[in-house]
Amino acid sequence: MKPSEAAANALKCVLGAVPGEKLLLICDEEKREIGEAFAEGALETGLWTRVLLLETAGNIRKRVPSQILEIITGRFPDVYINLLRGIGEETPFRIELIHLETRGKRARLGHCPGVTLDMLTKGALALTIEEHRNMQTFANKLIHALTNTVKIEVSTPSGTNLRLKVENRPFFTDTQLDWETMKWMNLPTGEVIVAPIENSLRGTLVCDMAIGGIGSIDEPVTIEVHDGRVKKVLSENEEVVGKLKKVFGTD
Repeated sequence: MKPSEAAANALKCVLGAVPGEKLLLICDEEKREIGEAFAEGALETGLWTRVLLLETAGNIRKRVPSQILEIITGRFPDVYINLLRGIGEETPFRIELIHLETRGKRARLGHCPGVTLDMLTKGALALTIEEHRNMQTFANKLIHALTNTVKIEVSTPSGTNLRLKVENRPFFTDTQLDWETMKWMNLPTGEVIVAPIENSLRGTLVCDMAIGGIGSIDEPVTIEVHDGRVKKVLSENEEVVGKLKKVFGTD
């Protein structure tokens, strides 16, 4: 799929963008090609579009830089798109940025940490309008089926065995905008989500493919959890273990 077409479909189907609205793209320099695709898709959709490029060379951001702060606080676009490299150490920066963009619940936000161009050509963002609608329908059916769920157990052949409680915690989806609460969502979409009761998560999680903020992994990582807190992180790849412990320390 053409990247700009995938971007336009996400803007229209997920964020409800319509001609005449204003869009601000906040794009890391190393994601420039993806930013250009989103800008082209936005213009084809009829959006007033501005792109803000951020320098990233040799720089780990913990806070929103002052020059970005000035631009964001002085503008109220209808839609934001964040195209960011998504490294774990920048979690505090991304959280602060999201809070600024969603203040007052006026704007919609598509947040894309770790986005890659192939997501727009053959990956999870390369969806037609019909495919977006089908995914939204399936997500809503799943949420209906999960209504009044009290406890969840998750197990996999690789060794994951988790238990968590979700009583009175609502399930929701990132596949489409919630106009009542003006929620933001990650792009790509495709999730039905619930937050566990904080001290209820216990058991073992085995990651054997990829980890958000780290990427693909060559050795499985085992995470042991008790009463909602990580107790052990085990893997033959000590570098990944070190990165995960840093993430758990900030997020």
